[in-house]
Amino acid sequence: MSIPNQAGRRKSRTVKQSAKDMAYQHISEQILRGTFAAGEFLDETELALAIGVSRTPVREALLRLQAERFIELLPRRGAQVRSITVSEMHEVYETRIMIESTAYSRICRAHRPIPSAARDLMAEMKAAGDSLDWPAYGQLDQRFHALLVQCADNSVMHHLYEILRPQHVRIAIRAIRESPGRRATIEREHERILDALAEGDDERAVIILREHLREVPEVVEALD
Repeated sequence: MSIPNQAGRRKSRTVKQSAKDMAYQHISEQILRGTFAAGEFLDETELALAIGVSRTPVREALLRLQAERFIELLPRRGAQVRSITVSEMHEVYETRIMIESTAYSRICRAHRPIPSAARDLMAEMKAAGDSLDWPAYGQLDQRFHALLVQCADNSVMHHLYEILRPQHVRIAIRAIRESPGRRATIEREHERILDALAEGDDERAVIILREHLREVPEVVEALD
């Protein structure tokens, strides 16, 4: 397990960030970037040394990562980075469609405005894509969709959507990294979804959403 050393950068972090949060941020980022690959075992001691913390916050971070399905903690073997199966991937996208389509209906029914932050995220996505920063691109994609769900003003719905965040981001990163030619389509469909919601046409927004999400599992499945 090769671990980028973070100890030298500790002083640049905010004082308020706990050791557990530092460990979580570092490990999750390396999984998303592919530095820690699916199936790889993570060594607590090496992680602690690289991050510049004790083993206790690393263990706490690993427990959180297990709850978020980034890793599995195996008896007598330790922490292993989880693979996302094809079946799980399809389940994630089926659930996303259910939640997001309901959110779109609520937005249009209540005439809720879409905040300018949605277009700001689209601009950040474009910049990340231009610099080939696919991990950032995937995370911004999740934030864009999560923001629209949040606009539905249903805290339970938003909480359920956030549970899918780790899988959403990992799948999105893998798909765009392997098929960067989809960028233009992704960004155009985001624009079309916003236009449909602004016009109060939730049915059209959902049709675009289904088309938007349909290709991702197909792209990733073709890689396995």
